[in-house]
Amino acid sequence: MRFVPSGRSLLATFGALIAIGLAYWFAYATPVFAVDTIQIEGAPPALQRDVERATRDLVGHSLVSLDANEVEVALHTIPAVAGVSVDRAFPSTLVIRIAPERPVAVIRRGMSAWLATGGGKVIREIPVGTEKGVPRLWVHRGTTIRVGGLIPAGLVPATRALAEAHNAGIASRVKGVRTTGDELTLVLRHGTEIRLGRAADVGMKLVIARKVLALVDRGASYIDVSVPQRPVAG
Repeated sequence: MRFVPSGRSLLATFGALIAIGLAYWFAYATPVFAVDTIQIEGAPPALQRDVERATRDLVGHSLVSLDANEVEVALHTIPAVAGVSVDRAFPSTLVIRIAPERPVAVIRRGMSAWLATGGGKVIREIPVGTEKGVPRLWVHRGTTIRVGGLIPAGLVPATRALAEAHNAGIASRVKGVRTTGDELTLVLRHGTEIRLGRAADVGMKLVIARKVLALVDRGASYIDVSVPQRPVAG
């Protein structure tokens, strides 16, 4: 026996489809679900201003018709954005969650300064003299530095070491990085040097250096972890 829908059931089905279509059209085309608030989470003040500028044109657009992926792709072009997600909070709020890049160094060239990440990405130009707690790395006056670009390759081992210092929990103690050939030394604010040697296993070396620092406090002029199995304090 083959089931044949009745005229009444067909009318009910078509009526439901029409109602759904009208509801979608109403949400899409009317200002009831228009964006009137953009809520930005996770961004520090300077980055929040960048995101606000990049999304101000979304105010008034329908939340239903808005392409969240398109907004995320656009925000990823901001150099200081490491990650982003966009959600709708009906009836009229667009929620943007930002994962910011973590600056580990200030790149100095003459009277100019920029923030750079552990991977050497330049994320923002800053006024000289600001971000005083962030270690400085100097480049020659003729060196090209561009926001969104990379620092000179020779400085990347230094920025990676500074990123590992964050992971090891000692970044706040670091004043700067000294490079001698292919060897790295972190200079702490109270004068102690952490001699890392070559830029290999830096994370492990800094974890060991932190443990040695806890033992010697500020009584050592240097901690040599270039051979991590045999740390030396002197």
